[in-house]
Amino acid sequence: MDYWKYSLLTDPDTAQVLLAYLSDAPFDTFEETEIGLDAYLPAKASKAEADHLLEELSQQFPFTIELTFLPAQNWNEIWESNFKPVVVGNFCAVRADFHPPQPDVKWELVINPKMAFGTGHHETTWQCIAAMEHLPLAGAHVLDYGCGTGILAILASKLGAADVEAVDIEEESWRNTVENSAVNDVHNVTARCGTLNDVQGHDFDGILANINRNVILDSLPRLAQLTRPGGWLLVSGILAEDETIVVETARQAGFEKKKQTQRGNWLCVEFFRG
Repeated sequence: MDYWKYSLLTDPDTAQVLLAYLSDAPFDTFEETEIGLDAYLPAKASKAEADHLLEELSQQFPFTIELTFLPAQNWNEIWESNFKPVVVGNFCAVRADFHPPQPDVKWELVINPKMAFGTGHHETTWQCIAAMEHLPLAGAHVLDYGCGTGILAILASKLGAADVEAVDIEEESWRNTVENSAVNDVHNVTARCGTLNDVQGHDFDGILANINRNVILDSLPRLAQLTRPGGWLLVSGILAEDETIVVETARQAGFEKKKQTQRGNWLCVEFFRG
């Protein structure tokens, strides 16, 4: 597949804010860099829509754009040159299949990301992994909403979940989740390409939702319907400045905040349903 690469040159704080705004746009992959943020747009997607959104954002935030056309190529080679293993304490390590095994961790995941989001590098995914060490996953019925590479669904399975349903609107994410589940010898993750309306399960013991603020806000009522009373919801992809609106909207949907962590400007919040 051909891509347009938008290199947004800005400071780290602005890059994180832009990532939050662009998550709903037709871009399907992001990579934070030392000089800003790279956003990848499939050539078949609406470039006009992406350009219009970036024009609006340029009126609010300081950044410049360098645009590059990338013809279809071996994305694995690109990721191999940039993707380094991620270690979350002694709990979990995430690596690609071309990395050597990581010693001295309880769990090791092999994630070959291709063009799907979720390698553990970003603050949101890192915090979700860290939080999962303390979640009641043994025997749990779990939903991974916005599964990306399948990293959280696979970890949930490794931690003893009875079954995991994983859903993502992007076909590449669905395919990547299936492939990574097989690589990790995980057989109780059912991946679907679609929205919450395509989820087949109900009365989930827990839901993982590492997406973005707008999708989370819109989805909270439905997520509450899908969570059994006493169940939990772990959300990330939220900027610190959005804490109040997310927590209040969750409360209105039937969730109460239990725990919260922050890494950089990003939050990870654990809720329970009364």
